[in-house]
Amino acid sequence: MTREIDRSPARLSSALAVTAAALAAGTSALTATLTLTVGAAGFLVVTFGVVRGSRRAVTLGAVALLVGALVGGLLSGAPYLLLPGVIATVLAWDFGEQAINVGEQLGRGADTTQLEATHAAGSTVVAVGAGGLGYGIFLASSGGQPVTALVFLLLAAVVLTSALRN
Repeated sequence: MTREIDRSPARLSSALAVTAAALAAGTSALTATLTLTVGAAGFLVVTFGVVRGSRRAVTLGAVALLVGALVGGLLSGAPYLLLPGVIATVLAWDFGEQAINVGEQLGRGADTTQLEATHAAGSTVVAVGAGGLGYGIFLASSGGQPVTALVFLLLAAVVLTSALRN
């Protein structure tokens, strides 16, 4: 009798994706009602994606979270709210993708805690480092530049990260 392998998304990465999405939505909520709505929708779609194992839903939810963070940053003019939102959005997408990949390749029954924790730690260090570097560049060269410059810098970093991943 052959036992069927459960190919559902991995639990730890799923929980981390939902947590990061909640953080991204929370930072959006601090800026405007519109961004709260977009951030909440992004959170729900990312959560749905990691529960159902849908890459499309995880990506769509992450895009909504990113839009909420960027619009919130533009409306508030506060880069200290923009950075955590964008970083958490990138991490929510990455952790969601990792959850789906691990579930598909190894199955939910496999002990993947160390693998997932190592991936999460590495991704977090890279994301926070890149955000800190971007913010440092923004501060060093801002000389009266609006927050819009930081928004476009962060958007370019997200697009570059996405292109490198594919």
